[in-house]
This record gives sequence, C-alpha cells and structure tokens, in this order.
Amino acid sequence: MARQKQRSQLSAIDEINMTPLIDLTFLLLIIFMITAPLLEYGVDVSPPEMNAETLDEEDNHVVSLNNQGDILFDKIVLTPDELTAKLEALYMQKKDMTVMVRADGDRPYREVMAVMKAVKNSGISNISLITQAESVK
Repeated sequence: MARQKQRSQLSAIDEINMTPLIDLTFLLLIIFMITAPLLEYGVDVSPPEMNAETLDEEDNHVVSLNNQGDILFDKIVLTPDELTAKLEALYMQKKDMTVMVRADGDRPYREVMAVMKAVKNSGISNISLITQAESVK
C-alpha cells in the first residue's frame, strides 16, 4: 500500500501542464514585439520650421574644407596656421563677426574639428556650421 501512495505523488509531477506557460510566454513575446517599436516614437517633438533670416554678408565669413582636404578662405587655399593669422587680422577690425565652416561630407570629423580649432585660436567665438537641408521624403 505504501507503494501506491508514492506512485501517486510521482504521477502528479509527470502530469504538469505546460500549455498555460507556453501561452503566457507567447503572449508576452507578442506584447513586447508590439510595444518596442512604439517606444522609439513615444516622445512627441515638433521640429522648428525652416524660416531662417537672411544673414548680413559683412559680418559673415565662410571657411570651406573641400573633398581633397584643402582649407579655402576667400577662394585661397590656406594652412590652419595661415587661416588663424588671416582671421586674427579680420577679428581686430570687427569683433562681432561670425565665421561659418562648410565642409565636404566625406571629410573625416577630425579635419573639420581642426578647421574649427584654427578659427577658435584666432579669437573668434561665434562659429557656425553650414549644413545641407535634408530632402523631404
């Protein structure tokens, strides 16, 4: 009779129903698959409109970095030290000038930063980056 009792306990362990656990797992998987993409766009942000004012040409100077890595200022190729010297002379004449840096998209980030550092070394603190507007899809 003792054997009979032991067998009934083991038979209960053998008969665990896995169907509810599998159903719960699939339900959670489906919930996470649906909500994960929504989390990326969960923050409501309204980007500003592209209504830029026209810039005063006298106070702005453009420094370009072309796709060969040349630094151009007033259509003249300069080294970073020559650029710093030229901008220092212009800065002495007009303190509130703005320098806009325009670089080719294929140039490494460190080269763009080197141009910005040369501008900063001339004493000019108002530096802007020129970018191309994204096309609307």
